[in-house]
Amino acid sequence: MIRPVVAGVDGSSEGFAAADWAAREALRRGLPLRLVHAWEAGLPEGAPASAPPELRAPQHHARHVLRTALDRVGERYPQLTITAEQVNRLPVPALLAESAGAELLAIGSQGPTGLGGFVSGSVALATVARSERPIVLVRDGTTAEDEHQPEADGTPSARTPCREVAVAVDVDEPSDDVLAFAFRAADLRRAPLRAVHAWHLPFAHALPDAAERQARLRDSAAHELTELLLPWREKFPKVPVLEICHEGRPAHVLVPAATNTSLLVVGLRRHHTPPTPRTGPVAHALIHQVRCPVALVPHD
Repeated sequence: MIRPVVAGVDGSSEGFAAADWAAREALRRGLPLRLVHAWEAGLPEGAPASAPPELRAPQHHARHVLRTALDRVGERYPQLTITAEQVNRLPVPALLAESAGAELLAIGSQGPTGLGGFVSGSVALATVARSERPIVLVRDGTTAEDEHQPEADGTPSARTPCREVAVAVDVDEPSDDVLAFAFRAADLRRAPLRAVHAWHLPFAHALPDAAERQARLRDSAAHELTELLLPWREKFPKVPVLEICHEGRPAHVLVPAATNTSLLVVGLRRHHTPPTPRTGPVAHALIHQVRCPVALVPHD
């Protein structure tokens, strides 16, 4: 079964940026692109033509949004196989249903609320918290040039080599799903992988041997990171890997570490028992602070 790359669109600039990013990713992976627009208002399909215009307005708007996205992406990427569909459901359940059969789902990281709002902040977070498949959040204004290094004179370009991919690595509870996604993303882009691990020494300044303990923990963290990545280096021998160990809270370390990268990959632990799924404080902070696209990969 071929899983497409899916993009959710709602007529916002964030949604169009997500569709554009998803098109480039589908080309890299040799997969089709599927555009979806969710709406739940107005008349159902097949309603009589005599229905009042005000009841048909949401339906006409939904069609216009989807057609506009399809035309824009199709014009930019004529070599790509693209399908598009309106989904008559609320945004979150619609996105979750789409992500279940997708290689990955791309949506805007922020957007409008209101009728048909697909990528509002609450919708994006609720979808990420419940998804079983990777989701990539794309900010407004993200372009193909942002994924590539600038020209020698600083001019943005989409023809230069891709910027590094960054991945957040937890050496205590590593995830094969997260590392596999990150290494493959770097491999597809022919880009280096920046593997970032944040370690922390509680109450270090209050202890007499704080400096010694700090050095031991730093060396131990670096060694564990190297050992963890060794089999992945062997699986992806063409991917150069830069190992980064920094002391600090994960969000404080990862935000600057993602600067000038084409993609940040972060694991998202599945929570099956709590009454309300959540993204966790680290993922929540990164979603709001990192400028590049953020891939959130669910794992147990």
